Amino acid sequence: MAILNSIRKRGIFLILIIALALFAFILSDIITKGGGTKVQDTIATINGTDISRQSFMEEVEATQRNLGPNANASQAVNMVWERELRRVILEEQYEQAGLSVEKAQLDNALKSALANNPTFLNEAGEVDEGKIQEYIASIKTSSPAMYNQWLDFEQNVATGILQRTYYNLIKGGLRTTVAEGEQEYHFQNDNININYVMVPYSTVDDADVTVTDAEIKKYIADNPKDYEVEAQADIQYILISEEPSAEDIEEAKVATAALLEDRVEYNQNTKSNDSIAGFKNTKNYEEFVNVNSDVPFFDRWMFKNDLPESVADTLINLDEGDIYGPFKVDNTFYLSKVIDTKRMPDSTASKHILVRYEGTMRAPESITRTKEEAKKLADSLLSVVKRDKSKFTELANQFSDDGSGQNGGDLGTSTPGRMVPPFDEFIFNNPEGTIGLVETDFGFHVIEVGEQSAPKKAVKLATVVKTIEASDNTINDVFAKASKFEVALQDGDFSELAKAQNFEVKPVNNLKKMDANIPGIGSNRPIVNWAFEEDTKVGDYKRFSVPEGYVIAQLTRKNQKGLMSVAQATPTVKPILINKKKAEKIRQTINGTTLEEVANSKGVSVQTATGVTMATPQIGGNQEPKVVGTAFGTKPGNTTSLIDGKNGVYMVKTTAFNPAPKLASYVNFANQLSQKEAPASQSAVFNALRNKAEIEDNRSVFY
Repeated sequence: MAILNSIRKRGIFLILIIALALFAFILSDIITKGGGTKVQDTIATINGTDISRQSFMEEVEATQRNLGPNANASQAVNMVWERELRRVILEEQYEQAGLSVEKAQLDNALKSALANNPTFLNEAGEVDEGKIQEYIASIKTSSPAMYNQWLDFEQNVATGILQRTYYNLIKGGLRTTVAEGEQEYHFQNDNININYVMVPYSTVDDADVTVTDAEIKKYIADNPKDYEVEAQADIQYILISEEPSAEDIEEAKVATAALLEDRVEYNQNTKSNDSIAGFKNTKNYEEFVNVNSDVPFFDRWMFKNDLPESVADTLINLDEGDIYGPFKVDNTFYLSKVIDTKRMPDSTASKHILVRYEGTMRAPESITRTKEEAKKLADSLLSVVKRDKSKFTELANQFSDDGSGQNGGDLGTSTPGRMVPPFDEFIFNNPEGTIGLVETDFGFHVIEVGEQSAPKKAVKLATVVKTIEASDNTINDVFAKASKFEVALQDGDFSELAKAQNFEVKPVNNLKKMDANIPGIGSNRPIVNWAFEEDTKVGDYKRFSVPEGYVIAQLTRKNQKGLMSVAQATPTVKPILINKKKAEKIRQTINGTTLEEVANSKGVSVQTATGVTMATPQIGGNQEPKVVGTAFGTKPGNTTSLIDGKNGVYMVKTTAFNPAPKLASYVNFANQLSQKEAPASQSAVFNALRNKAEIEDNRSVFY
């Protein structure tokens, strides 16, 4: 009571303290994230155009919903980013080019886009402008959400028009001249014959050539465009998994086996003991499985190839009432009881005519018939095809309310469980050629059973699935190991400590700021974000909780956006510099000015190549564009000086130049060049605009 009175007396003072603390927290957050409201509200700035954080996040959420439950946020973020990047960059180009969409263009494009939508078609099967306006007026008052979707649709159509117009203008400017066509013709068909000497770089041992880091660094600086990289980081990590111990596995096995037997439970309502049937004696398999299993009851016929491989032979040969288990598959124990067996095909073909009615699953708005009207139509169609099966294809094409109508109702071959249950039951429980009517959530189906595979034994199982989980003791032990390793890192080497404790060190190289996937872990943005935080230095480490247990990661390299580090570029640059130094050594040991003298001085032979072209610059099976280009520039009978090629040092004597015969016209070759360049122009133009764009990307602050 005295404490409460003390707090009341100092209430204003405490409020001021809390307010100052909150202000300091907010201020700190703003400073940490780059300063100011703009960064907080802007996901990126592209050529001076801000992309709102709120709108970007809404797009990401919508995209993730469209991608489905298996998609992760990183996929959606990257998709929206690419879309927004393209939109902003191209809109700037449309404006500079003075492009706009006229109403007539938009109307024509809308008609093309709606050509297969029956909502907007008249009796002649053509898009009706009046139906479009009627639809817009209807949703504008009745459904604001649908109206906004329509506006988005119109905007997308308009954007498509602008994009096609823009790229068509570019393609229209890509015209290859006849002179260029003539050049291409000779490039492909002029050829030369040569004699040459080649001293391979392999004649100089690698150990005799030294390339320093300073030389690699200079080469990178001299060729910056070839070695530019985004901000990158390397990490190494260990994963300490919360895997069940041997004791946990044994306990799980005993607990699963206990489900077989009856048990007595005290009933609070009746104040008496109730006898609960075990798996052996239960009559209600579905209820028992749903109450006791980690996976709900699955009512379907299963063939041998549907069963776990390690126990498939055993399960498929059980009889009705037999129980098998507990048996272990991966990290799970199973108890399976055979509740029925029979012989049946494992695949069957089928075709149908689907008659929908208003309110059925996925029925489009154009379906307005009642259930009674649909049933009447389906019965009528059934009568016709029962009398004459040859009419099935024609009627399916005319009446089926799904895409299969275009194929005469053919649904191909299916396996048990693939179709909705009533449909599935009909096609697998009736012989080939059977025609009947089945109702499902999609409507009424007039079905014909097609060709079936030979009958095989199938079983229907009631299976209790129990996941083996780590006990509290095991989880605590894993946490202790992770903490112990983290503490030891204060004074020890990451790799040596991991080796001493039998942990596998996994390196991950060239992470980028917006990467999400980490090999061996999966999607994990927190680790990537930590690696790129300003305060994270090379050598720093941190523990992260992951679904499997704990990851302890260490930052091993960190590069800002710019040129590659020496370590990164070495695999590419070092071979180039080695060959360059080998060429210098080879040149110093060559004597003579003729092919024969050079060949004798190096113990190699003079070789011949005929029909060499600029289009295929090969000598002796090796690509040597520099050597071939030099040879083409040398008059027949003349010998080149030494040439540093890709595979060795060459000297070439051009013995004959064989020009291709002149053509009356080179238009075909000019057209070939145009056709080759046009398809790549779209991506090439956008990539060029993207490389030129000034982009401030703040996505990593928010994701």
